[in-house]
Amino acid sequence: MSTLAVAADPIVIKFSHVVAQDTPKGKGADKFKELAEKYTDGAVKVEVYANSTLYKDKEELEALQLGAVQMLAPSLSKFGPLGVREFEVFDLPYIFKDYQALHTVTKGPVGKQMLDKLDARGIKGLAYWDNGFKALSANSPIHKPEDLRGKKMRIQSSKVLEEQFREVKALPQVMAFSEVYQALQTGVVDGTENTLSNYFTQKVHEVQKHMTISDHGYIGYAVITNKKFWDGLPADVRGQLEKAMDEATDYANQIAKEENDQMLEAVRASGRTEVHVLSEAERAAFIKALVPVHKKMASRVGADTIKSIYEATGFDPSKL
Repeated sequence: MSTLAVAADPIVIKFSHVVAQDTPKGKGADKFKELAEKYTDGAVKVEVYANSTLYKDKEELEALQLGAVQMLAPSLSKFGPLGVREFEVFDLPYIFKDYQALHTVTKGPVGKQMLDKLDARGIKGLAYWDNGFKALSANSPIHKPEDLRGKKMRIQSSKVLEEQFREVKALPQVMAFSEVYQALQTGVVDGTENTLSNYFTQKVHEVQKHMTISDHGYIGYAVITNKKFWDGLPADVRGQLEKAMDEATDYANQIAKEENDQMLEAVRASGRTEVHVLSEAERAAFIKALVPVHKKMASRVGADTIKSIYEATGFDPSKL
């Protein structure tokens, strides 16, 4: 007899995340809840806690490892400080040409091998969810790498991102996302990089005159669970949850892409920021200027990790 049919008390999964419910990640979490409860016939109950209502950014990983929460979707940059530096490969500029190349990795064997490295930390990686590709912004046009020279650019905490901006003689400034608007408004920093949905929801376009669609970097999340909890689930329940996660992943990624496209139009429509899309020649100049960061960061991120992504996507830096 199936475990699904006999489970009297539902298995509770607390899914905590730090963003708003109406973001792609928030909508993805809600979709997973809907599908997980449907596919397990109510044997599993998913409680979604949005907007850091359960745990703040810095506390949630420890809470997961302790088993106080069962599921999270932190940004990929969170795994470097945890000791799994391979994930910093996602911060490397221009390592993914487009969504197709990205998904070759995140939905393929290379992505899975990286998630498996979390096992030793008591964490089971389930899926990658997109936020999207990054644009650059400042109060003067950024059409070529030299335009970044001397600019104070806000970044999230990442050695790779620091090196990225140093490579083009910019001055990287690590700063919390919540402080960015005011820092730009007061001139503490000159510019920043982020996805379109993050730009628009934080009103960054109101305090930046120029934005360049450079698609130079990627921001994404990993949906993770407590390994002991996951391994302890009945096999048929786990199978249904994996199916729910696969479908929720496709949904979250689709929403992320749509929202970034919509937010770009919203930024344009606001009339506050002039939007420049890099031409092929301009993009090639940025790629050439930033790809040396891959080699410089190889000892940190792992030369093998970088090579496995090159092989999966067909990227060959020697042909630039």
